[in-house]
Amino acid sequence: MTVYGKRVVEYIINKHPEIVKEILISKKLSKFELKKLKNFKVNFIDNKTAQKISHNQNHQGYFAKIDFTPVEYEIIGEKIIVLDNITDMGNIGNIVRTSYALGIDLIIVTGIKELKWPQLIRTSAGAAIDMKIISFFNILELVNILKTKGYKLIGADMNGKCKVDTTFKTALILGSEGEGLNKRVKEKLDDIITIEMKRDFDSLNVSSAAAILIDRITNECR
Repeated sequence: MTVYGKRVVEYIINKHPEIVKEILISKKLSKFELKKLKNFKVNFIDNKTAQKISHNQNHQGYFAKIDFTPVEYEIIGEKIIVLDNITDMGNIGNIVRTSYALGIDLIIVTGIKELKWPQLIRTSAGAAIDMKIISFFNILELVNILKTKGYKLIGADMNGKCKVDTTFKTALILGSEGEGLNKRVKEKLDDIITIEMKRDFDSLNVSSAAAILIDRITNECR
């Protein structure tokens, strides 16, 4: 697996050097930058090769070939996030990054047959390597499992409360930007949380909304 971007590569070499097989560089590095890579196999590549590897995305001249295998985690933890049919890896990556920083125990992604891990690692700035993430295709089946495990199900939607009680085991469910929460999922919720807009504006990006709500359920002063 190859990931790219200066920040994600630096995260990996600092926190998980054992999974790095090779570093590829397509820019001139200072002596200080080279010193940080002295314990790794480093190869320099031309820009044409770099653009090909990154599919013409912004790579910042840094690539890492890594040995990473996703883990199938159990559904456990006090605070978990469920992403219902959110398919954009950029949004998922940003939510992963926020969730890891704010102490979420597990992220469950539904409605996607397979996660694109290289993109997920890149867009989460490397946090996807350390955050517990699993995929579970059927959201309704998952909701029933969460109920049996004693989770309080809180959905993010309009016309809800600004604050909800999260002293219980909590699963925050976020729907897609286009469709929102599944109607049948809404029927099974214990509570709905919302973000009150102060100006007449349609909505926030799902990853921005997620950051606000994740802070509420993990870091709210009581």
